Amino acid sequence: SMSLREHALSLFCSAVGTVRPAPMLKRAVKFQGGTCPQLLVKGRTFPVKRDLYLVGFGKAVLGMAAAAEEILGDHLVRGIINVPLGIQESLQRAGMQEMLLKPRSKIQVVEGAKNNLPDPEALKGAVAIRELAEGLTADDLLLVLISGGGSALLPAPKPPILLKEKEKLTKMLASRGAAIQELNIVRKTLSLLKGGGLARLAYPAQVVSLILSDVIGDPLDIIASGPTAASSHTARDCLQILTKYNLLRDLPKSVEMVLSSPPAKPAASEDCSHVCNVLIGSNTLALDEAKRQAEGLGYATLILSAAICGEVSRVATLYCQLIRLVCLGFASLGEGPLGDEVRGNLLQLAAELEIPGLNLAKFLQALRGLGPESPVCILAGGETTVQLRGTGKGGRNQELALRVGLGLHRARAAETGSSLRRCEIVFLSAGTDGQDGPTEAAGAFSSPELVDEALQEGLDVEAFLSNNDSYTFFSQFQGGHHLLVTGLTGTNVMDIQAILIRAT
Repeated sequence: SMSLREHALSLFCSAVGTVRPAPMLKRAVKFQGGTCPQLLVKGRTFPVKRDLYLVGFGKAVLGMAAAAEEILGDHLVRGIINVPLGIQESLQRAGMQEMLLKPRSKIQVVEGAKNNLPDPEALKGAVAIRELAEGLTADDLLLVLISGGGSALLPAPKPPILLKEKEKLTKMLASRGAAIQELNIVRKTLSLLKGGGLARLAYPAQVVSLILSDVIGDPLDIIASGPTAASSHTARDCLQILTKYNLLRDLPKSVEMVLSSPPAKPAASEDCSHVCNVLIGSNTLALDEAKRQAEGLGYATLILSAAICGEVSRVATLYCQLIRLVCLGFASLGEGPLGDEVRGNLLQLAAELEIPGLNLAKFLQALRGLGPESPVCILAGGETTVQLRGTGKGGRNQELALRVGLGLHRARAAETGSSLRRCEIVFLSAGTDGQDGPTEAAGAFSSPELVDEALQEGLDVEAFLSNNDSYTFFSQFQGGHHLLVTGLTGTNVMDIQAILIRAT
């Protein structure tokens, strides 16, 4: 029989598989040729009266474009995509031919945004995309492919702001702890193409955007800074954020000019009625697929949330308490004072973490309804944050796995009963893009036995954690056996966590 670990791995792979560019596009998009050619997107029909164009930007867009060109065939007149520097070579090396454009493709590829920062190459691509959009007529259709990482790949600052001025401001905000949402609001406000700018320039053409979300809650105006979604933010929001991080005094003159100039009169195109934004891939879709697979393997399966966020140590505590609760249930102690205490801790933690849309009380009710006879699988996704205190090497997923291992070890040592000892537990956390922080691992596995086993190898888990050095720990521990290395996946819908528990 397969081990829990093998099950966790297969759940992760099926989740990622369902949001890989080709299967995802082929599910969402069909093309009907003939006398009245039309594009069908998730059941909606868009007539192609004259020419069909394609633009795109983001980390997963190369694979999306390859699939789109296959679907559209000769109807595609021309395309331009902005993708991360070196991605074609990486995919070539990884043997992922299906993610690359065919020879003689009509789509021009611009690589830029080294280290995920806007640079002159990305700016060149953005200018080309802008020019293509501006030349469209009412009879044209523009297909826009968007995935995470699109913000850095579509830089076109509002004149007179220079790219390096905008970049410096973004770096200063990031270094002061601004959240990704805040960064994107500032970027959008200072940008020509973001915050609906691309859609405005493409008017009066029909614009259809296919979006792969890497943002919690899938807000269309935040993913890649929403180039085809009407912005819900103004210069005032931007100024509030700059005030919050004490940056008003350090603003370049050009930024002050743009923020103080009166907003332009909204054009007729402001209503965005010529735009259709379609979410074709998200963390939720990936988790739903993993749930289907887990149920097929015989697990009673619950999805906690696709919006897990917050500091990694707090999130690890949440997972440890959840695991304790399941194990108490297996030992028929879930309804006693210990179960009540753990449930209380969980509700308090969830309130502190403010995870969007999480109804923990309802989740705990569902957990109570699971019988003790079948193994349990809890799935979750989102994106945690790590407060860097050390100089080690790691990523948020490896650190989360290590912290869960440590938390379970402590809980087992402190527990009077032995409900945790009577369960086999595996925890997996990994990034769907196949990369966790600056490492080549996607994430890592852990279990309650990890700390003791590491001690036998002379490895002190707490010392590694205090130096944010989870990758070094996992590389040295048991020959790297607990690292999950998938290679680049060509997609990105944030992270996925799987908790598998069975009574022994």
